[in-house]
Amino acid sequence: MTQKIIGIDLGGTTIKFGILTISGEVQDKWAIETNIIGNGKNIVPDIIRAINHRLDLYKLDKSDFIGIGMGSPGSVDIDKNTVKGAYNLGWEELQEVGREIEVGVGLPFAIDNDANVAALGERWVGAGENNPDVIFMTLGTGVGGGIIAAGNLIHGVAGAGGEIGHVTVDPDGFDCTCGKKGCLETVASATGVVRVARQLAEEYEGESDIKAAIDNGETVTSKDIFIAAEAGDKFADSVVETVGKYLGLAAGNLGNTLNPDSIVIGGGVSAAGEFLRARVEKYFKVFTFPQVRESTKVKIAELGNDAGIIGAASLALKFAKDNEVA
Repeated sequence: MTQKIIGIDLGGTTIKFGILTISGEVQDKWAIETNIIGNGKNIVPDIIRAINHRLDLYKLDKSDFIGIGMGSPGSVDIDKNTVKGAYNLGWEELQEVGREIEVGVGLPFAIDNDANVAALGERWVGAGENNPDVIFMTLGTGVGGGIIAAGNLIHGVAGAGGEIGHVTVDPDGFDCTCGKKGCLETVASATGVVRVARQLAEEYEGESDIKAAIDNGETVTSKDIFIAAEAGDKFADSVVETVGKYLGLAAGNLGNTLNPDSIVIGGGVSAAGEFLRARVEKYFKVFTFPQVRESTKVKIAELGNDAGIIGAASLALKFAKDNEVA
């Protein structure tokens, strides 16, 4: 039987699982609710139970599996397979995740940061087209990312490599939760887009349903702003233009530094698709020098919610003696 790998995408609301081939094809996937009661003490036992149940259900032999990979929020030690500071899971203290799952399931285990594994997924079988040099920017509640250079994830000495959300795009800008000002996250996350809209609304004098909603104290989302911009709302369009400029600046700086094959934009905000990508690319070209401008592409992610389980599963490939992804 063809060897398989298991991927786990651990989130604050749901835990997604996938069984994949070693070429990255998802053969089966399922999800369970994340139980964070009692400081998340049930999360790892639930994961073990869910995997063992699935293998028993389909009568799958563990000898057919190379291993398990998982993406997790928080501070991840990829050598010790531990997680700490994943506050949305209740994991403030150190969690011996890898040791427990290896014992509970009986397969080798590898782990990395959730944004990093999403980057691995997009790089492997998504928009990155398995190129060894890819940068992934994920725009959601916050802004995260992963940098893959020469086929390897960049972790840095403190595990903070690839924290694209904290690239400074406006030194005099909004305060960030990290303690700095003007981080990309403050203007390009879902909440950041709305923050930019509120700021620009103060000086905009034309007609706009979005501006009127903001002025009236109504709830406005980033999705509302992008939909209105595509429908011709000039104020909403100016917001998208500003966000695109910030993203293009950050992408340009990353491109000038690393010259990857592609910079892939994913996450909820990226659902705006080509409407957003084109703006980012326009400013990316403004902020890059010719060799980078002509060789690095700006793309929209292709894998959606599957990026996490696919990238996580790819971590387990290191347990295969005769197989390489890179």
